[in-house]
Amino acid sequence: MQRIIIVYNPRSSRFSDVKKEVLDPAKNLKGYMVGKYEVEKTNLDANIAKLSKLIKDKDIIVSAGGDATGIIASNGILKSGKDATLAVLPYGNFNDLSRTLGTKKFEDIFNTTNKLYPLEIIVDGKLFRYATCYVTIGMTAEAVKLYDTPTMRRKLKTDFGRKISSYTELAGWYFRHRHKKQFIPEFKLNGVLQHKDTSDYAALNGRSMARVMKGGEDYKDPKIFRSETDRLTNFWRLIRLMFKSVFVRTPGSETTGDTIEFLAPATVEIQTEGEWKKFENIKKIEIRKGKKCLKVIES
Repeated sequence: MQRIIIVYNPRSSRFSDVKKEVLDPAKNLKGYMVGKYEVEKTNLDANIAKLSKLIKDKDIIVSAGGDATGIIASNGILKSGKDATLAVLPYGNFNDLSRTLGTKKFEDIFNTTNKLYPLEIIVDGKLFRYATCYVTIGMTAEAVKLYDTPTMRRKLKTDFGRKISSYTELAGWYFRHRHKKQFIPEFKLNGVLQHKDTSDYAALNGRSMARVMKGGEDYKDPKIFRSETDRLTNFWRLIRLMFKSVFVRTPGSETTGDTIEFLAPATVEIQTEGEWKKFENIKKIEIRKGKKCLKVIES
């Protein structure tokens, strides 16, 4: 009998919706063995490792949560090395992975499968994470820690908070912090020295980033994705980027892989679809298409 494992976070702002729309209907499924993986209060690495040990060939792993829950599910499958399939349902703030795959409702987890080629983030020669949709480094990555504050978490528990606070709080953070520090120490990108005021690097693989920024279908390509650097501490450069990203497509050049080399050991923030982490005294970051692909449910 085929197994379905539902991955969810009982402490998330939309857990009541997950219970009503996913966990409860799953109890009535016929012909499947349904299991649950409850995200623990540890960290993503520990959750990924624990989930990976539970996965077997032919499993359907259902991420019912935000993009961080999707990271646990996708990386758990890739770490397991098993022939399992990922389905993603949108119960977070931005839900970029479910937007990329087009899955919205519980019944969508039985749709057709496709292949997704994730990005690998390599830090000083060691794999940090697989990213299905995007990676950012610098100011935009650091801003994500805003969502871990108690105040923000309370606001996100309401429908109004989820729709409005995500952007108004980010705007406030931007104006308070944009000139306080150098967000990316001086570096070379693929051997080319970048402007010393560069604040951000972004690689986009999926159809959206932060919900409103448009991408494409590079996730279906085993080799190509798009990336860009910019000085977003300049307000007008940020406005231009957002206008293009929302109404046309997020700017970026096609690449088969990027290597960021710092002129001196650096401290930087890296974000992968909602996960934020600070790295200290690092010399090199590599972004490339992963050698492994994911089987995903797509609508």
